[in-house]
Amino acid sequence: MRDIFAEIWATAKRNKLRTGLTGFAVAWGIFMLIFLLGAGNGLINATEQNNNQFMDNSMVVFGGETSKPYKGFKEGRPIQLNDRDFGLTKNRFATHIEEVGAIVSQGPLTISYGENYTSSPVLGVFPNYQAINKIEMCYGRFINNIDNEQQRKVIVISDEQAKELTSRPIQSLIGRYVDVGSNAFQVVGIYKKKQSGSSSYGNTPFNTLRILYGGGDNMEQINFSFHGLDTEADNESFEKSLRSSINKNHDAAPDDNSAVWIENRFTQALQMETGMSIIRTALWIIGVFTLLSGIVGVSNIMLITVKERTREFGIRKAIGARPWSILKLIIIESVIITTFFGYTGMVLGIMANEYMDMTIGHEQVDAGAFKATMFVNPTVGLDVCVEATLVMVIAGTLAGLIPARKAAKIRPIEALRAE
Repeated sequence: MRDIFAEIWATAKRNKLRTGLTGFAVAWGIFMLIFLLGAGNGLINATEQNNNQFMDNSMVVFGGETSKPYKGFKEGRPIQLNDRDFGLTKNRFATHIEEVGAIVSQGPLTISYGENYTSSPVLGVFPNYQAINKIEMCYGRFINNIDNEQQRKVIVISDEQAKELTSRPIQSLIGRYVDVGSNAFQVVGIYKKKQSGSSSYGNTPFNTLRILYGGGDNMEQINFSFHGLDTEADNESFEKSLRSSINKNHDAAPDDNSAVWIENRFTQALQMETGMSIIRTALWIIGVFTLLSGIVGVSNIMLITVKERTREFGIRKAIGARPWSILKLIIIESVIITTFFGYTGMVLGIMANEYMDMTIGHEQVDAGAFKATMFVNPTVGLDVCVEATLVMVIAGTLAGLIPARKAAKIRPIEALRAE
């Protein structure tokens, strides 16, 4: 075996360009597969993170504008959601709905504490707003049912707002009173502002804010979490039934999709997952074809090697060499080339992904209204890297079989004919 390795090394030294081109094709195939998968995973992870701002099994209902005449009313009539819509949603669809909430807003209002102040919109919300919007609390608590029932003047502000209001540790604001417009509210919680949020909001009990600013029975949104709607068809049927029921409350056509808008986070998540699956499949296809180009390169180079060494192989057989010894020589050479350069390509691919993770993997695009991460963990599992390299080695071995068998069949007389 030692003699075989020495002979392969000598052959590689005599044909440096040929060996280098073969190795480059192999290394490039592995490198591109790992790099593409890493970059694709980075984009997919970032997209999922940026879109993972809401509870998947939740919906938000907005009032819209009628798009067709109905019952003597013209199109273009605005629809304002109200308590009747809230009760209808909560009671008629209780089979699937878990918890219903609503939102009203006011402002922007000035929120001040001593000489410090900030200005932002203030939302009147139900407790389910925290779960639906995945609000992470830093200190204190969020709005609860008792706050709403007793119409308490309490407020939950963002950490960004808290930093504007005090130079001390922001948790010192918990329990303190701040002026919100012309009313004093007690700070009961501080939440972590999302990077993708357009702005910070003050969150107060729904009933408190609506009564303070004379909202009557109106509301801007109805939001709720749900269960038992596992397919797109189930969700479409539910949305159609809910929209039709609310439309009837406002004398709008039951099939008028513009009168009431429904944002369904579950179907959005399904569509996102479908898109991500397509991207993953496309990346794998591109990577596999890149691997194939390396395998074809190995096979072609081995064929050239056999042609160039026809005289040598013929003479070997003339002096007693068995076909297996020649077959073994070509196969081992193919295995060594694909293993060495395949491993090199794997290492370079992993290094490229790690570099990408250390640089653009931690950068954010600041669009003013929001910040978004472009790459999140743009890497590939070590198991995938090793498996891809093993596939290349095995495929390279099989690719070397054809020229190896051709070399084993060379007859001594062909050595005389070879130039």
